[in-house]
Amino acid sequence: MISLISIDEIDEGNSKGIDYENAYLFVIKKNNQIHLYWNRCPHLGTPLEWQEDNFLDEDRELIKCSTHGALFNIDDGLCLIGPCKGKNLQKIPFIIDNGILSVEEEYLTPPTRY
Repeated sequence: MISLISIDEIDEGNSKGIDYENAYLFVIKKNNQIHLYWNRCPHLGTPLEWQEDNFLDEDRELIKCSTHGALFNIDDGLCLIGPCKGKNLQKIPFIIDNGILSVEEEYLTPPTRY
């Protein structure tokens, strides 16, 4: 298991980018739930954040792509609006043990599709 981040580093309703050996991910804490995704828009594969650690829209209700403004559900990564409508961000399976978010090394291979 690869330890990525303490969940205490993420405030409720916020997001945070994670760079682990050139694997670019982001995590969101919303309603005391944690969501971990690849930092790649399914449209062009571009990074999503518009500023460091800012992956959410102004209302902090949806994930927003900085390239074309696509909006995604936080819970499942489904694109609701934008050029990738109907596609999903790629979730990454994880565990939380003693407040540390960790993933299996096999899940840190960057996706080939977007």
